This record gives sequence, structure tokens and C-alpha cells, in this order.
Amino acid sequence: MTSPEITLFSNELISEECQNSLPEGYKFRALQRSDFHRGYLGVLRDLAYVGPITEEQWEERFDAMKKCEDTYYVLVIVKEKGGENDGEFIMGTGTLVVEMKFLGNLGLQGHVEDVCISADHQGQQFGTKLIKALDHIASERGCYKSILDCGAKKIPFYEKCGYEGRGFEMHHYHDPENEAALNGV
Repeated sequence: MTSPEITLFSNELISEECQNSLPEGYKFRALQRSDFHRGYLGVLRDLAYVGPITEEQWEERFDAMKKCEDTYYVLVIVKEKGGENDGEFIMGTGTLVVEMKFLGNLGLQGHVEDVCISADHQGQQFGTKLIKALDHIASERGCYKSILDCGAKKIPFYEKCGYEGRGFEMHHYHDPENEAALNGV
């Protein structure tokens, strides 16, 4: 008997409406500890520099995130494989990080991060559905709002998802080597 998958959060937070919006053969689910070999890092590499991560490093980071209960919600879209290679592979992901605030009467604020759909699945509304699913989780968790940072090219997409521009993104890198890798310098 196989042991149950260790998930980052309960799949019960994913709305049935969002789940049913996906085409047949696809589903939303929480990131699993065993997803190292299912293409998760490959999808992230379509977004930004990831680095050479070993399976042991993956498991250590997953376990550390799991210990921060009610904070990290890494949602993936999986496509079920058929034929000889039964199983699933990840073709999309997005993360909701829930921040506790003193503002907003001790409110919770959602941060949407690392939204990416694999290149061969873009243009098929998966991104829009992923944002809707992350927004649902934020609402279920009691977040009074969700925010995100994106490049100028992505603004129309996020506006279509109901997000509005407010202010500007600012950043200060503390590791010059990591900054160069992330920015392709």
C-alpha cells in the first residue's frame, strides 16, 4: 500500500467551481512533496532563474514551507498522462503567501507570486483560471486583499483578472549574484 501524498495545504480549499472550469484531464491541486519529478521546477524555469536544486534540497524547502501553517499555498495545475507513462505532470503553478498584518484590524493580506503556465499551454485560459483559484483560496483564508508584482507586459492580463494598478514595485537585492541570475545579467 502506498502512503498518502504529503500536500502543502488541504485540497479542500480549492473551489469546486474552479476545479470544474478546467478541461477534462486537468486538475488543480496543492503542491506535493513528491512533485520534484513531475515538472514543477521546469514550469518555474519558464518564469525565472531557478538554479540547480537537488531532490534533497527540494524536500528540505517543502518541509520548511509546510511547517509555516496557513502561510504558503502553492497551487499547481496537473495534466494526467495516459498510456505507458501513467501519472501526472505539472503544467502550471501559482503561489499565494498569506501575510499577517497589524493594518486592517489585524488583517490578512495575500501575496500572489510565481504565476506561470508552461509555454505549450499558454493562451488557453489556464492562467486566468489559476488566478481565480488563488483568489478563492485568499478569500477562504480571510484575506482582505491580494497583491502582486508584475512586469508591464503582464498588466493587461492581471487587469483582466480583476487586479488594479496601485503604486510601483520597488526592490533591493541583498545578494548581487542572485540578482544577476534572476535578471539574466
